[in-house]
Amino acid sequence: MTEEEIIEKTNRVFEESFEIEPGRLKADAHIFTDLGLDSLDIVDLVVALQSSFGVKIRTDEKVREIRTLGDVYSFIARVKNGEQD
Repeated sequence: MTEEEIIEKTNRVFEESFEIEPGRLKADAHIFTDLGLDSLDIVDLVVALQSSFGVKIRTDEKVREIRTLGDVYSFIARVKNGEQD
């Protein structure tokens, strides 16, 4: 899966699950302050990403370090490449 495919699919999750306008979905957008998600939304985000990408996302330290949309892209790329652990 290419980086572009990961970005497109991740952005689609944010658009469909959280009704965020595509123009706001930039790599440097902070998930909480710029995109308006809260801690409960993160659970929904993890479920939606797992479903969309067909992966299992465990709640390890790497997940807790995610702050921006770019961090989500990088995290998904690592998971898809089997580098989660």
